[in-house]
Amino acid sequence: MALQARVIYDFNSENPGELSVKESEILTLISEQDIDGWLEGSNSKGDRGLVPASYVEILRSEAALNSYNINAEPRYSNIPAGGLDKLQNFSKPPPVGLTAYTAPIQEHHNNKHHIQGSDDDWDDDWDDSSTAADEPGNVGGRYQDSEGSTYRMTTHIGPRGNAGQAKSSATVGRNLNRFSTFVKSGGEAFVLGEASGFVKDGDKLCVVMGQYGPAWQENPYPFSCTIDDPTKQTKFKGMKSYISYKLTPTHTQNPVSRRYKHFDWLYARLAEKFPVISVPHLPEKQATGRFEEDFISKRRKGLIWWMNHMTSHPVLSKCDVFQHFLTCTDEKAWKQGKRKAEKDELVGANFFLTISTPPAPLDFQEVESKIDGFKTFTKRMDDSTMQLNATVNEFARKQMGGFKKEYQKVGMSFKALSQAFEMDQQTYSSGLNHAISFTGDTYEAIGEYFYEQPRKDLDPVMDLLALYQGHLANFPDVIHVQKGALTKVKESQKHVEEGKMDRAQADGINDRCNIISCATLAEIQHFHHIRVRDFKAQMQHHLQQQIAFFQKITGKLEEALQKYDNA
Repeated sequence: MALQARVIYDFNSENPGELSVKESEILTLISEQDIDGWLEGSNSKGDRGLVPASYVEILRSEAALNSYNINAEPRYSNIPAGGLDKLQNFSKPPPVGLTAYTAPIQEHHNNKHHIQGSDDDWDDDWDDSSTAADEPGNVGGRYQDSEGSTYRMTTHIGPRGNAGQAKSSATVGRNLNRFSTFVKSGGEAFVLGEASGFVKDGDKLCVVMGQYGPAWQENPYPFSCTIDDPTKQTKFKGMKSYISYKLTPTHTQNPVSRRYKHFDWLYARLAEKFPVISVPHLPEKQATGRFEEDFISKRRKGLIWWMNHMTSHPVLSKCDVFQHFLTCTDEKAWKQGKRKAEKDELVGANFFLTISTPPAPLDFQEVESKIDGFKTFTKRMDDSTMQLNATVNEFARKQMGGFKKEYQKVGMSFKALSQAFEMDQQTYSSGLNHAISFTGDTYEAIGEYFYEQPRKDLDPVMDLLALYQGHLANFPDVIHVQKGALTKVKESQKHVEEGKMDRAQADGINDRCNIISCATLAEIQHFHHIRVRDFKAQMQHHLQQQIAFFQKITGKLEEALQKYDNA
């Protein structure tokens, strides 16, 4: 009997290789030995993956203990068979030349961008049945095994590129949690000097020292892009429908047609390529009501916000895959560009090779202080945006329901009074009766104003908050990459002090950590810049709409007041 465990808490997977489970579900475990807090197992459907060890309770039985096989082969963990017993040599430095380490080339961090419904499949006229990920064997320097996992054999590069560096008696250890953001992003491999690739001049990204610290070099040719004319289209003789949007970038003035799934594909490529850049989240998907006018309008507004953030980012706006998305109209050229993006070598660890930094290195103590301060800031901002979003949403609900209803009740009451007065049949009271009836109509109209107003002033605020909640959800991973790099620096400094590592090797780790730190601080600086810009503009718009709203109500009340002058 295989080793089994009962799930004691619900767990929803957030990364490839993890398994979603429900309370009381029974799992079959591959091994009782946890892997940095994770256990690997399969459910009754045969789905296999990792679950947190603290979320399950192992079921003990004599039969289970007798049949338990500790030599089962882990599928996702990149840990040798037999669990952690055989890890004693796992973190030792590899010999000069080819390393014994094969690093997974990370796919997009969330499967939701690859598992898509009928609304999100690629059009036949935009794509054929194969992609770069489907091609077996050796692809662009990569190798796919029978399980579909992709690996790259890398050549170990010593500190500062010197392959003849003297051997050290100690090395900066690896993080055995292969699901750590620091590892998945390529940050670990880069800091340890294992990244290698050819970087063309056009691929270089510059961090400059600005007035407030490191900043991305501005795009010398800024542009914007409009999103208009959402149009329902069909294919397969009307069996499949979708909405297309017309995108018109100002630097080409040539419109292109894109569907939501094209945006989704682009997002996946960018999130994979830029581990320390916050790629704004797309508006959420919706399984039903995709062709309703309100949903289409809301999605278009969300895409406009998304596009504004993309075009205003100094790095994302110039990225080849983003420019291809905005400008390509030819079917053949689209497929070529799509495959080029999917085979991009400058992702993960290699992305950091593209970054050039200011000549003066950063003070890591100051960097750590700034990062900690930003971490506290984002947590506070996240809490406040959630609270504001809930408050505004409730207020909008009251305006569209309760306020409208109450004003209409007042209006109907005034009109009922007018109808009662009309029963006196005195000619000299007709003016008053009409004025009171008009007042009733005025209050009913004001009720409608309240119903319509949230679309103009509160909905835009909630759209902005939703976009920034996506950014705030990105930054823990961004910060974790930089924190991981600083940890490696501290480890190397300790080894140098103990005489276990030479200074040149530690300097190489420092230099590479400096690159990650410069990029992280540049991204933080950009975030603050656009945050001030967006919230200033949105609050101005909100207050302008509020003023116009109450002026319209005031005008309506003044009109009603004038009716009494001649009553």
